[in-house]
Amino acid sequence: METEKESYPVFENLLFPRIFRAFRIAIQPTKLIIALCAIALICLAGWFMDLTGPVVTTQAGYTELQAYMDNPDALATFIEVNKDLGARTGLFSTLWHFGSEKFHSALYFLFSFDFPRVGNDIGAYFKAIGWALRYHYIYSVIFFLIKLAVLSVAAGAICRIAALQFARDEKPGLREALRYGCRKFLSFFTAPLLPLAMIVFIGIFVFLLGLIANIPRAGELIMMIFLPLALLAGVLVAIVLIGTIAGFNLMFPAVAYDGSDCFDTLSRAFSYVYSRPWRMAFYSGLTAAYGAVCYVFVRFFAFLGLLAAYVLLDLGVFANGDGGSKLARIWQKPTFVRLIPPHLETTANWSEGFSAVLIYLMLLIVVGLLVSFLISFYFSANTIIYALMRNRVDNTSLEEVYTQPDQAEAEPAAEAASDEAEMPESPDSDTSDSQASDSQTEE
Repeated sequence: METEKESYPVFENLLFPRIFRAFRIAIQPTKLIIALCAIALICLAGWFMDLTGPVVTTQAGYTELQAYMDNPDALATFIEVNKDLGARTGLFSTLWHFGSEKFHSALYFLFSFDFPRVGNDIGAYFKAIGWALRYHYIYSVIFFLIKLAVLSVAAGAICRIAALQFARDEKPGLREALRYGCRKFLSFFTAPLLPLAMIVFIGIFVFLLGLIANIPRAGELIMMIFLPLALLAGVLVAIVLIGTIAGFNLMFPAVAYDGSDCFDTLSRAFSYVYSRPWRMAFYSGLTAAYGAVCYVFVRFFAFLGLLAAYVLLDLGVFANGDGGSKLARIWQKPTFVRLIPPHLETTANWSEGFSAVLIYLMLLIVVGLLVSFLISFYFSANTIIYALMRNRVDNTSLEEVYTQPDQAEAEPAAEAASDEAEMPESPDSDTSDSQASDSQTEE
């Protein structure tokens, strides 16, 4: 424990090098298991909701999301023309494939130092989210609440493990971490929703003022009288919106580190962002760059493992048929860009088809672990950022972590029990025991 904390003597007054511990913390198997289970639950929910087939698609597979990205004004015409064709797809699968494509594209341009295209890919992803909220708002709201509920437990557990590991070099078990996530579920769940509720609450008053303005003659006069309040409301919305976007990554770590409720969490996130905005931006940018390097390394490791397995199998599988190599029919050769094939190949018989499905499921697990690392790294790194920002703004020690009340009471009780067990018997008790034995002997 001492060697871990003495590993930064050169950077005694600098905190940012501690961010580089995020990889070692994120790669811990417990966090990967929690993240993988969360991904599985979210994907199951998304695939189940996709049975409704809300996204209009042409027979050639051209979706309304692609039509929206090409020309938003022509989307209504596209839906009207193609909605009766019967070709539909799921919203979750559509956003998943689109987001995956934009993520890898942004990663490629990041290492090419083409930052404008990185910004374009990120903007395109958020534009797709806007499309989903605008044209499929019921589906989006339901899925968002399901996703937030799952992450409230899983991400809360990951942040709790990362906080204890970073501050005290402690590694709580899987059950202990999940228990903390469940216990603090309400705080984790409501913390991201509170800013949204504040914006809606403020917006209602401005909306009502706009309704009053519809009154003939008197409406515009009333609106002008209360216009300063509307401008003040706009400023408050801007403050909350900027603080939420910049401080969202600090909300879950705040609950994990300090056991905060949703109001205290929001207060801390806004305070750290607005008190030290440039430091927060520097930490976030450094973490993003470091995370990209770590992701490429982990992805290359996964690709190398799959490629080695494929090549070694290909050396031994010499049986071919009319459809070419047997191995190529049940498993396409992996590439760094595509670890998993986009679709299953046509197989010669049922046994090859069954084998192809099993291999596909195994590849899904590999890709799931890769995504699990991203989730684990994101929350682990932001937990470290929260600790560093708290140290700078509140002058709080990095080693200070919230201890649950039951643990705080259990530790003194356990110490007292151990002290009583180790305490020698008193001489008086020995004397009384000997007197009792003498009296029994005389009798």
